[in-house]
Amino acid sequence: MDLHMMNCELLATCSALGYLEGDTYHKEPDCLESVKDLIRYLRYEDETRDVRQQLGAAQILQSDLLPILTQHRQDKPLFDAVIRLMVNLTQPALLCFGNLPKEPSFRHHFLQVLTYLQAYKEAFASEKAFGVLSETLYELLQLGWEERQEEDNLLIERILLLVRNILHVPADLDQEKIDDDASAHDQLLWAIHLSGLDDLLLFLASSSAEQQWSLHVLEIVSLMFRDQNPEQLAGVGQGRLAQERSADVAELEVLRQREMAEKKTRALQRGNRHSRFGGSYIVQGLKSIGERDLIFHKGLHNLRNYSSDSGKQPKKVPKRRQAARELSIQRRSALNVRLFLRDFCSEFLENCYNRLMGSVKDHLLREKAQQHDETYYMWALAFFMAFNRAASFRPGLVSETLSVRTFHFIEQNLTNYYEMMLTDRKEAASWARRMHLALKAYQELLATVNEMDISPDEAVRESSRIIKNNIFYVMEYRELFLALFRKFDERCQPRSFLRDLVETTHLFLKMLERFCRSRGKLVVQNKRKKRRKKKKKVLDQAIVSGNVPSSPEEVEAVWPALAEQLQCCAQNSELSMDSMVPFDAASEVPVEEQRAEAMVRIQDCLLAGQAPQALTLLRSAREVWPEGDVFGCQDISPEEEIQLLKQILSAPLPRQQGPEECGAEEEEEEEEEEEEELQVVQVLEKEFNFLDYLKRFACSTVVRAYVLLLRSYQQNSAHTNHCIVKMLHRLAHDLKMEALLFQLSVFCLFNRLLSDPAAGAYKELVTFAKYILGKFFALAAVNQKAFVELLFWKNTAVIREMTEGYGSLEDRSSSRRAPTWSPEEEAHLRELYLAHKDVEGQDVVEAILTHLNTAPRTRKQIIHHLVQLGLADSVKDFQRKGTHVVLWTGDQELELQRLFEEFRDSDDVLGHIMKNITAKRSRARIVDKLLALGLVAERRELYKKRRKKLASSILPNGAESLKDFCQEDLEEEENLPEEDSEEEEEGGSEAAQVQGSLVLSTENLGQSLHQEGFSTPLLWLQNCLIRAADDREEDGCSQAVPLVPLTEENEEAMENEQFQQLLHKLGVRPPASGQETFWRIPAKLSPTKLRRVAASLSQPEEEQKLQPELQPEVPGEQGSDKEHCKEHRAQALRALLLAHKKKAGLASPEEEDAVGREHLKAAPKKRQLLDSDEEQEEDEGRNRAPESGAPGIQKKKRYQIEDDEDD
Repeated sequence: MDLHMMNCELLATCSALGYLEGDTYHKEPDCLESVKDLIRYLRYEDETRDVRQQLGAAQILQSDLLPILTQHRQDKPLFDAVIRLMVNLTQPALLCFGNLPKEPSFRHHFLQVLTYLQAYKEAFASEKAFGVLSETLYELLQLGWEERQEEDNLLIERILLLVRNILHVPADLDQEKIDDDASAHDQLLWAIHLSGLDDLLLFLASSSAEQQWSLHVLEIVSLMFRDQNPEQLAGVGQGRLAQERSADVAELEVLRQREMAEKKTRALQRGNRHSRFGGSYIVQGLKSIGERDLIFHKGLHNLRNYSSDSGKQPKKVPKRRQAARELSIQRRSALNVRLFLRDFCSEFLENCYNRLMGSVKDHLLREKAQQHDETYYMWALAFFMAFNRAASFRPGLVSETLSVRTFHFIEQNLTNYYEMMLTDRKEAASWARRMHLALKAYQELLATVNEMDISPDEAVRESSRIIKNNIFYVMEYRELFLALFRKFDERCQPRSFLRDLVETTHLFLKMLERFCRSRGKLVVQNKRKKRRKKKKKVLDQAIVSGNVPSSPEEVEAVWPALAEQLQCCAQNSELSMDSMVPFDAASEVPVEEQRAEAMVRIQDCLLAGQAPQALTLLRSAREVWPEGDVFGCQDISPEEEIQLLKQILSAPLPRQQGPEECGAEEEEEEEEEEEEELQVVQVLEKEFNFLDYLKRFACSTVVRAYVLLLRSYQQNSAHTNHCIVKMLHRLAHDLKMEALLFQLSVFCLFNRLLSDPAAGAYKELVTFAKYILGKFFALAAVNQKAFVELLFWKNTAVIREMTEGYGSLEDRSSSRRAPTWSPEEEAHLRELYLAHKDVEGQDVVEAILTHLNTAPRTRKQIIHHLVQLGLADSVKDFQRKGTHVVLWTGDQELELQRLFEEFRDSDDVLGHIMKNITAKRSRARIVDKLLALGLVAERRELYKKRRKKLASSILPNGAESLKDFCQEDLEEEENLPEEDSEEEEEGGSEAAQVQGSLVLSTENLGQSLHQEGFSTPLLWLQNCLIRAADDREEDGCSQAVPLVPLTEENEEAMENEQFQQLLHKLGVRPPASGQETFWRIPAKLSPTKLRRVAASLSQPEEEQKLQPELQPEVPGEQGSDKEHCKEHRAQALRALLLAHKKKAGLASPEEEDAVGREHLKAAPKKRQLLDSDEEQEEDEGRNRAPESGAPGIQKKKRYQIEDDEDD
């Protein structure tokens, strides 16, 4: 773009800046306004960046802005405006266009802007410009934080951004190909050094008061060392090392051998004299396009170089499939620049590295940085740690980044980049570059830890051992390399990434192998996903197994021997209970289910003849579950323990189904209850085996990546080739899987290697190639199909078949596979299918299963084979029994509604409906239909209602009591949700005495609280309960209601321990930890129960007022309260006397039964105060039922306020 094509307004603005006369720049009066106008023009430029291109073509920065900057520094407003304009003009082209344009016209504009930026970079390569910038920056940094204004901070930031923009300009590759030559970037670095700006950068990096500029400084430093190699930079000025000289000699030797081979080839050719009669030859065995042999028209000396592909145009590869290009190019700068950079690195490591990296890490973790700024952190980590390792290894200089936390940070980012590269396909190349930076940082961390192993300092070696112990223990660090190899994509990731990945994997495996040898045994973390299914509860079913007797006679025969052992063990007071633990707090199995399982375990120990273990388990279970005296009371005698164990032995305890029976019933009951499959990540520990870990690399994807890098063996370094061969040797020799490399492309590569004139320089590669070829030809002598196998990449299963014989895997897995179908069996299956397919109301597959007298088959196997035989079109034609959806008719819906209304007050609504419904349907279908009709609001309303059973202290009813106990636990676990079952299970096996005393304890607590001055809070609580009951009756639905104390007196009461104990007894739920603040009235409490609870809080004078409200229809009730209290006292005294007699051994069974009967009679009377109107209606209903002749459904309700705290 020429100057005369510039916009007239823009041209007039540029002309008003001033003019250059000699070396002096004369500014115009409107210079400041013109600069501001240019900033305004740049703000409103179009998408082609036309203003920027016009200013670049006019060379405004070189001819006007730089002279103003250097000669008019005293004019502060003008200086600030020029800095702002320069920052805008020099911003990267990628930032201007958003990304690299793909459209040709925009690509042209992009390249034009890039050309102008390179011209700006050359113009800035002067000591004068950077001298002004460094002086201004120095003066601003001299100001203290209290003297520094906001404009000063903005100017500091703009100067740093200007330096960053100039350094960011990419180099012109056509001009900077020669090493040791001063490029534009080198001239810029030398100007920075002469102006003293590098010292200011070191000050900013080391000063704790200037932490806000840490990311800017790190970005500038990374751009300064953009093209440098840290290892080469560390060796500058120390002369050529022996290793470098040997590498150069080897490279010259390779070139000399290739030159000698070419000379020898030319010498074997014929003379230069042309022969008109060169002749034509027939190449036998090599077919031409037709069926005849190939005719060769050139000299015989050219036959060796003949190829059928000669003369053909290579196939064009689409852009989306082309390999990624190498973007990072390293070059050797001029010597004086390298010396300056080496000294800068040394000072930076000694004074700035740890503080600056810590500050940058803090900015990244607190998200104070911009997006992707962590890439500068990872570059600095890799570069300076490599420089420290190559110069003079001092771990203290890089201690900030030498920790397990840094490993974790790099691994997290590397995994994130890896996942984003797979998901964000449009920006896959950018994510791959970031992933390469993270991999380099990870590689340098491993190399530094490896260098610490050979340190003479014992503390350094110990630190290295601790870091390695942590790294090798965690599973993610070991799985990282496998994931990177398996998802390597050469379209996004360049060859340099693959080289670094191979070298890093080689270093990791070497360190891991050495660590395993030094430790002997290494325990590592292992994670696995486990599929867990919801267990189905099976009731009233005893599994007959090998150790469960099939008859009571066998039990009686086993008991005498057990009784003798138990007599000896019972008298042993030193019997340890630590070895048998009946309860696992970390288990996902509910507590009540563990209690039932403990009873079964005791029975299993007795059946196995393990009397000491059974007694120990019984005593341990008694300690865990003392309530209800299910496992005996605390002061039980040894004789009573033995009798209890005898009852447990003979009791038919319900057990859970075994896996075989459970699998058989799953297919039949699949429609009733869906099993929930969950993937649970289990973290385990196991002993590490290095060969097992190495087997994870034995797959075709990993081998392909290594072979891809091996193809460029001539360009690879000797270390890279060694890493490749070492890994392939591990797979082929250590794992005996050399067949992984039996592939035609690998053999073509080996052929090119062996025919290379400079093959002598690759002795390790040649030796390995000969070893693999020898193994292949040895196998081909036995297995002729090995030549065909060369066409394919192979997995471990194919390798085993190649070496051990085809079909060997089938022989090993024949026991696991289903038996094959013989022709006779197929004919029988066809006959059975044709005979039963048209029978209505019959499951075809079930009929075939019953009549098929062959090897055992499953339903799935039969269905799949019917589809294979063509007798059925699809597996979907065979619906499981009951899984097909049957529509409900209108009569069936009316019948369901009638049955629900009839049995809605029964204990098992769903069970009664399923028994009486005409059209039999599954439980799940009936529940869904009830929900759809709106008869119930949620499934829990259909759960079987709980009946609390009474249990004596030592199971007086023997086996029946044990059976009822376990039966009840399993029923509740199936029919109740977890929360309700856990809350109600607390008092499931309590004695009647405990149930009756709860109301009394509540009244006692209320009286004591009244005496302590909590009458007002108790009245407030009573009103809250009654108000909640009224609201639930009006709304028809219930939800948890918080108790919000609005007065100080109520707040103090809610914090009182005795008041909280009363709330527990009333059933009020405490606040959930960390989620709730107030106590809540649970949603499960009905309005009737809430009124009873409120009535229990009344004082004697208040009860007289509440009594008519709660029981208006019971005449004479108040007059009978005193009689009830007297009866209760007499019953309590008799129970207390019986307890004393039992301790003394004087109680008779008749007395116990009498007291038990009296107690059962008295129990409802004790709660007469809390009786509801519902019970009165039931009594009236019972009296009316005989008159109408209808069978009355008698139901006994028992209300109880559970004492959770005492439990």
